[in-house]
Amino acid sequence: MDAEIELKLFIQSQHHDFLKKILNEYPNSTPQGQKKLTNGYFDTDDLQLRRWDMGLRVRGFDNQLEQTIKTAGRVVGGIHSRPEYNVSINQKMPVLSLFPTEIWPVGNDLDSVSRSLKCIFETNFERQTWHIYLNDSLIEVALDVGEIIAQHKIDPICELEFELLAGDTSALIQLAREVAKSVPFRLGKASKAQRGYQLAGKSKPFSIESIDHVCLPKNNNVPQALSAILETAIERWQLIENILVTVTDDVERQSVLWGELRRCVRLLRLTLNQFGLLEKHISPLFDHLERALEFVGPLQSCCLLLQDDANMLANISNKAVVCQQLENHINAMSISTQLASIWQHAEYGQLQLALVDLLLTTENGQHQFSQEPELDLFANKLQQASWKRIGKLMPITSAMSSEDYQDVADALDESILVGFAYGEIYPAKKREAFRLPWQDLALGISTLSAYKILRLLSELHQLDIDTWLDNKETSLLFAMEQSRKSALKVPIYW
Repeated sequence: MDAEIELKLFIQSQHHDFLKKILNEYPNSTPQGQKKLTNGYFDTDDLQLRRWDMGLRVRGFDNQLEQTIKTAGRVVGGIHSRPEYNVSINQKMPVLSLFPTEIWPVGNDLDSVSRSLKCIFETNFERQTWHIYLNDSLIEVALDVGEIIAQHKIDPICELEFELLAGDTSALIQLAREVAKSVPFRLGKASKAQRGYQLAGKSKPFSIESIDHVCLPKNNNVPQALSAILETAIERWQLIENILVTVTDDVERQSVLWGELRRCVRLLRLTLNQFGLLEKHISPLFDHLERALEFVGPLQSCCLLLQDDANMLANISNKAVVCQQLENHINAMSISTQLASIWQHAEYGQLQLALVDLLLTTENGQHQFSQEPELDLFANKLQQASWKRIGKLMPITSAMSSEDYQDVADALDESILVGFAYGEIYPAKKREAFRLPWQDLALGISTLSAYKILRLLSELHQLDIDTWLDNKETSLLFAMEQSRKSALKVPIYW
């Protein structure tokens, strides 16, 4: 058995030549040549191997055939760790009995599974490799370019893999971060096998569940809580990327996904700052991504106005014209190309790699925290600081205008994120009673931002809706002021 540990990155084809130049010239790098790999992935019609969390492949290379089975493993960020078993064979159909008997689930009917095997999809690609010594570690770097083929459908392969042959896992991240200074990447969560099953229609489309709070460790351990928050946010970020690629024609869903992606990024930054880990070289990477995501707020505002057949605009006499201008405004944002555009920024992949590095070093116990001995005390301190800040920004004795509310939007979102990160620690009933009015206020602020965009469009295109906007904004502000003053009186739950 081999324990495969590799870091997978996705790269765009226009950067291939420059990447090869970097790897050829990298210190202690030895090019290993190029070979063509053909791969058939096998399973039963009812996906028995996949249900066992196994992946079966027959690979052809240099006039040889090798069957490989990978068993259950773990993906942290873009680092894939799975046990695998390799056996040389002389036929294109795999022979399950050649693998060790102990890897199979108890009570399996291996003969029946063997008879039912069929090729589900293929991956065929050119692989160029380098061996690079870094400190005391040996890393194989592989550039894979080709395609996944399933039922006459094709999905391109364009990946860079860093596999640890000897040494420490941290060397994978160190080398990848050096390369990422020059070439744009993004972390690769989905393996070729996962993508193949998707393409073959043998697995459900990527989806993301709504969660009320991060699932934290039960042992009140602060470093483990940090790991849980980082891993949750990074995993959701990568999953959202995968979904965004597939929903390019659904603007409303893209708006929700982009909002959730930005929320993950902000949670990561907030958490690192809370733990004193927001290093000087990481903060500018967050700044760069925040600027790239500036379209998200206006996109969400426009979609808020257009949702439910633009019900919010029901009483406007020229509703159709207003809706058309909102749609034009969205089209001008080029939402379908935003992801590809952001991926072109080297800072995007650099940030992802830096975050995975922090996650791994946290899990390895390389960060010591002296703020509080117990998680609940640490969380209480964070909740109180956040609450105190909101109280100063939104004092109960002062009236707030539309501009005032929009000015505190980011601070309120940050406070809500603190509750999201540590909410599991507290009794649900008290927690939700406190949080609900603040979440309503956040929605109110989003609506005020939407009205602001409508005013701009009205001025540009003479929509003649200023009176309607004045009335709607006045009514909403009155309701928000009452909600805010009530919310400030709700007992804290920490």
